[in-house]
Amino acid sequence: MNRKPYVSILIPIRNEAAYIERCLDAVLHQDYSGEMECLVADGMSTDATRQIVEAYRQRYPNFHIIDNPGKIVPTGLNRLIPLAKGDIIIRVDGHCEIAADYVSKCVAHLQTDNVDGVGGPMVTIGETPLAEVIATSMSSPFGVGNSAFRTISAKTMLADSVPFPAYTRKIIEKVGLYDEELVRNQDDEYNYRLREFGGKLLLAADVRSKYYSRGSLHKLWRQYFQYGLYKVRVLQKHPRQMSLRQFVPPAFVLALLASALLAAIPAVRWLSLAVPTAYLAANLGASVLTALRAKKSNRSPLSAHYFLLPIAFAILHLSYGLGFLLGLFKFWNRWGDKQGKVPAISFND
Repeated sequence: MNRKPYVSILIPIRNEAAYIERCLDAVLHQDYSGEMECLVADGMSTDATRQIVEAYRQRYPNFHIIDNPGKIVPTGLNRLIPLAKGDIIIRVDGHCEIAADYVSKCVAHLQTDNVDGVGGPMVTIGETPLAEVIATSMSSPFGVGNSAFRTISAKTMLADSVPFPAYTRKIIEKVGLYDEELVRNQDDEYNYRLREFGGKLLLAADVRSKYYSRGSLHKLWRQYFQYGLYKVRVLQKHPRQMSLRQFVPPAFVLALLASALLAAIPAVRWLSLAVPTAYLAANLGASVLTALRAKKSNRSPLSAHYFLLPIAFAILHLSYGLGFLLGLFKFWNRWGDKQGKVPAISFND
């Protein structure tokens, strides 16, 4: 009667050679005293990821790896979920490192707090000066709005979404599998569905993880462009679940386009400077305050690379906004499609 829940940790990965060892070491050295298994879906990696993971499989009997021909996160999770034996299933990213007590804390919250899923604040880390600037921008309210798990570090509360969530098997059986159309935002969409089924998600202050940020501005642009693009499908499927902050970047991009049009009209040309000037002032002000807070909190030294912080903020806002606007065109005929590409199979298949 006192048996601890069996835990399955699912890790969809592709080309994570630089980070996967830290991720797997953190997973395989948890302080949890119950039974665990680790299931990895490799998205046909072209670097050394598969060889690294294979070495772990040979060393640990509770470690398994399968192919993910779809190459993206939702297809990987959908291949792993039917294989999972756990009473509790935890989704972990290959770019992250969970704390040694992550599993035990998640299990405790699921058993005592009357919730169906739990995660915690995520500390974003950069391993190079530029990556640290990017990490700082991704942890700032000016950069990402009121995203609780990125910007709140010491508050336990119910949340719309959490990173690297631990779910009860019971709620996954209700909600089903992930939408394989969503290259990005698949967790947000899944958690929206979970809450529509009456499920509750807890952001727990004592559940900790680290996420290693992108190391280049180009990769940051691509990441947030895709976030904006696929957020349109989330909007189409769950319009009532959207928050105001998610509409601000596309509105900002539209305002910039309107400013460009005003610049072509001599009589009102001066108005074309209003939005860019206001944004530039806000961006520079937020950049200075963010850099000073980072230094004060000993997050990182205040290096010369912090002059790139305004650029990182602009990339977050412009790439997301442009992606969202493009998504409105890309998915213009999908407003009646509430299903998406969720495989019609049950958890136990």
